[in-house]
Amino acid sequence: MSEEEPRQAGFWATFKAVFWSFAGVRKRNDYQRDAGSLNLKALIVAGIAGGLLFVLAIVAFLKLVVRV
Repeated sequence: MSEEEPRQAGFWATFKAVFWSFAGVRKRNDYQRDAGSLNLKALIVAGIAGGLLFVLAIVAFLKLVVRV
């Protein structure tokens, strides 16, 4: 019997998984499915991009509120 390898998720699917992980909203079933299909390189890039966007959004919000 030959086992099929799980299909690799694309970049946008990886970015979506990282976004929902940042938000803290993940179903166990989705997490397990993503764990087998996410590409490590795309996951790292999406994580860095998501973190950068998060920091930039906070800085922009604080500049808007404080108006230095």
